[in-house]
Amino acid sequence: MNEFVEHVDEQDRVLAVVSRSDAVRHGSLHRIAVTVCRDRAGRVLVHRRSEGVSRFPGHYEVVAGGAVTAGESYQEAAARELAEELGIRVPVRFIVKFLNRSGLSPHWLAVHEAVVLADLKPDPDEIMWHSWLSESELRRFMRQHPFTPDSRETLSRYLTAVSGAVEDAE
Repeated sequence: MNEFVEHVDEQDRVLAVVSRSDAVRHGSLHRIAVTVCRDRAGRVLVHRRSEGVSRFPGHYEVVAGGAVTAGESYQEAAARELAEELGIRVPVRFIVKFLNRSGLSPHWLAVHEAVVLADLKPDPDEIMWHSWLSESELRRFMRQHPFTPDSRETLSRYLTAVSGAVEDAE
């Protein structure tokens, strides 16, 4: 089934509704919502994509997420994707949005954060392995394993935004 997404401009304004496959094929800007999951100890969820997925099979990721469908908000998409991929329903909090040109096609990427207190129930068609890693463990792990193209930039922008928010609160 092909989902429909909003083709947007450089300011994230809607231009048209198109199929996601057409957006990717033509390099049209569209919207993606992802979530960095942390446990109560502050560790980050890392997972390995199943070998059967069409995009980046067997690669690791630091976020769960996907395309924002037409008429859906970034936050709604982030929460929906957590339920679909990880089998959890938790509140998501917006952290940062940026124009991402890595990956299959350019897209606006909205990064959210969720604290996960329940057990995960990953969809085996999407996720073949997962673990919780501290930030230092995660950095080492990222040097040793193949990650999706936008994982490093996404994690960097997330950590910068979160550390800036902590500094602002002090």
